[in-house]
Parts: sequence; structure tokens; C-alpha cells
Amino acid sequence: MRCWLALLLLGIAPLTRAETISVCYNYGCLAQAAVNYDDRQLAQVRAFLADARDAADERQRLSLVIGWLLGWAGEQTPIAADRGGNFADQGVDGRMDCIDHSTTSSRLLRLLASHGWLRFHRVLEPEYRVRYLVQVHYSAQIEEIGGAEPPSAEAAARPRYVVDSWFRANGEPAVVMPLPNWLAGREDEAVDQEGVAAAVAAAADNNQSAVAAVASHGPNPDGDR
Repeated sequence: MRCWLALLLLGIAPLTRAETISVCYNYGCLAQAAVNYDDRQLAQVRAFLADARDAADERQRLSLVIGWLLGWAGEQTPIAADRGGNFADQGVDGRMDCIDHSTTSSRLLRLLASHGWLRFHRVLEPEYRVRYLVQVHYSAQIEEIGGAEPPSAEAAARPRYVVDSWFRANGEPAVVMPLPNWLAGREDEAVDQEGVAAAVAAAADNNQSAVAAVASHGPNPDGDR
């Protein structure tokens, strides 16, 4: 596995250019800051997503990837201080509410899609839910795809999922779950702990291979509201 990843990264590292996106924070996108992802980080993300076997596997990997990307963003911006929900970090510079998270995670997902690294999903506009009449919550959203483009009536029935990074602290895996469950407030069902543990182990293995391969063979440019 390590040898295969190293060979893969040798081929893709020169083709993975650095990217810059803007992250939102301090609630309602009151503040924004540019974040740069270097070629090593993007090569790691690309290789990890390329190993997805099917849509379910890709969603599990996306949970980790969004955590990685936000964690790397926290090394360059105040969002390292962000904690899950809206209370543990209240008043702290770098805090993120659901508007900040849904906007930033959607930008990250579109970055992945623009490179063709999402093979089983397309990125949709953020979704929202209203609970108890006044609690409005937003999340990034993806839709499962596969095969030829179906008629519009069938496309509307394709499974949709939220990618919700608001529930966890900066750098932790995002909650990825079926849209109907999220709309019903069933976040406690969001994580398969055993599956995530396996994915984290795979991510760690991939990270070591990615860093070693690119460093040796390529340049490294420097809630609810």
C-alpha cells in the first residue's frame, strides 16, 4: 500500500498546484481571511479521495478531508480557536457559527470538485433547517451521483447529505449524514465510530507516504443561529 501510494504521488505531485480560498469566521462571515493550501496538502487530499471505493466510502473520507482542510486553515487564521457549537468559544476571535461553517465548507467542497476529486458526489447550495420555530441552522450539502445523467424527475430523488463541520472543534472530522436525518435533528446517528477509526488509521498511513514522497521528489511552496 505504501509503495503504491508513493508511486501515485510521484505522478500527481507536479500536477497539484497550490490553491487559495477565503474562510469565514466571527459569526455570519463578519470576518474573512485567505488560506493557502500547498501542493503537499493537496496531494495528500487527492490521493486519499482517489482511494474511495464507492459513494459511502467517499463520504466517510470527505468527513476527514474537511477536518484536515479546516485544521490547516487554523494554522494560518484565528479559526484554530473554533469549538463545536456556539457556546464553548463564545466571544473568542476565530469562532465560527453555522453560517461561517456552511459557507467555508461549501467553498472547500467546490475546490475539491473543481479538481475532479469527487467522483461520487456533486456539491449543492447550502441547506437549512428550522427547529422550534426560531432555531435556524445551515450546512454544506452534497448529492450522490453515478452513471449517466438521469431525467430531472429521477435526479431530484438522488440521495442528499449534509457536510456539517459546525458540531465539532476545528480540525476534527465533519458530520456527514443523510439530509432527512439532519433535518430531523438526529446528529447522534451521524458517526460510525468503528468506520471513522479505520479511516483515521488509513489517513495517518497516507499522510506519512504523501509527505515523504512529495518532500523527496517535488517542490514544497511555502448554533445554530
